[in-house]
Amino acid sequence: MKKITWKFLIISILIPVVVGAISGLVSMPFMDYQDLVQPALAPPGWLFPIVWTLLYILMGISFYIIVEEQSYFKESAYLVYFIQLLVNALWTVFFFVFKWRLFSSIWLVLLIILIITMIIKFYTINKKAGLLQIPYLLWCIFALYLNISIYLLN
Repeated sequence: MKKITWKFLIISILIPVVVGAISGLVSMPFMDYQDLVQPALAPPGWLFPIVWTLLYILMGISFYIIVEEQSYFKESAYLVYFIQLLVNALWTVFFFVFKWRLFSSIWLVLLIILIITMIIKFYTINKKAGLLQIPYLLWCIFALYLNISIYLLN
């Protein structure tokens, strides 16, 4: 078992957490989730920051694992990782700041495709790194249901 490089692990976790926090802070004054007509399975608003923080932590751990592996495929995995992180951050802005609900649904489909691509790339390098992204994929699929439902109900 390899020795953990704690400083890099922490940085790897902080990158997605900070990106998510910045996206949330930019969008916070515009967040109207509690004012929207909600679909049947909508969770309470307070749950979202908890779930996203956990998902960002898993994302960072997964990225750390990939960086620590010896693989020829790492560069393409890095690229997909950072693109999906940017697409993720922009969804919040599109949905809350601009109120582009339909566009945000389409954007989420793009994000889900990127997450699946990332999972495949990570899994080929390190199975654990790929599997750590499954909760993220499932949450984004659920988010797509919420997004489409909110679009249709509002």
